Amino acid sequence: MIGKGTSIAHTGTSIDYGWNQEKGAEVVFSQHLAGENPKEITEEFRLVQEENTRCQKNTLSFILSPTREDGRNLTKAQLREMTQRFIKEMQLKERQAIAFVHRDKAHTHVHLYVNRIGFDGKAYNDSFIGKRSQLAAESVAKELGLTTVKEVQLEKELDSIKVRLEIKDIHHKVLESDRPKTLDSYIKAMQERNVEVIPTINRANKLQGFRFQYEGHNFKASEVHRSMSGGRIMAQLSRNKGIAKPKEIGKSVQLLGKTVELGTNLATSIAKNIIKKTIKKAIDTGIGI
Repeated sequence: MIGKGTSIAHTGTSIDYGWNQEKGAEVVFSQHLAGENPKEITEEFRLVQEENTRCQKNTLSFILSPTREDGRNLTKAQLREMTQRFIKEMQLKERQAIAFVHRDKAHTHVHLYVNRIGFDGKAYNDSFIGKRSQLAAESVAKELGLTTVKEVQLEKELDSIKVRLEIKDIHHKVLESDRPKTLDSYIKAMQERNVEVIPTINRANKLQGFRFQYEGHNFKASEVHRSMSGGRIMAQLSRNKGIAKPKEIGKSVQLLGKTVELGTNLATSIAKNIIKKTIKKAIDTGIGI
């Protein structure tokens, strides 16, 4: 679950939005209020807020967002309990508050509005309220057995690692089995295995590198693996064509029927990788020893 919080000045407009019936809004929580519509609730907030005219942003607005899977299964009673626990965690039990659930999208979420001005006329301290909302939501999620932000982030990270490993594996299989000699043939071979290679071209129409798109993920080549940098890929294609010396590398390449110049950094990287491979081959074969 994710919690977001901020202080606002437009109380009436926000409560109107929260109560929007077109979004399937439903009141899931209310405290210290008697009103039955946005206008009445706003007026009740205003009467208390008149006790502190110095505070301009006098309403606290929160959004509580369970994960999509958790949200689909949460009942109105469970959403009420989630909101109550969040209010307790934020130490807002003695203030006017109302919360609405929106189920208009696949992602169920709760809009919570709390009067920043207490019955004693004092304004709630909203310092670092965004971070505090996040931590409070994390605590409530753990209490209720809901998925926390950290768990979502870990799941995304593990999925990212899995996808990057798959792209790297496909890349090496293409180089080993297809042994492409041109950029177009490499791109085509990768595409046949469901990996889209996206050339990165700057405003000067120079090729700078590549991105890889696979299973909804999009990575820079170097993010997939350091062995997949633009320089290393282009160097391998050059070697497949029999080019063994940096000076034999052209300043441009054919890409999807067009001639594209190599960016300075990419050209330098290609040359360095060819030299490294040449030196390694010489050492491995004992040349010069």
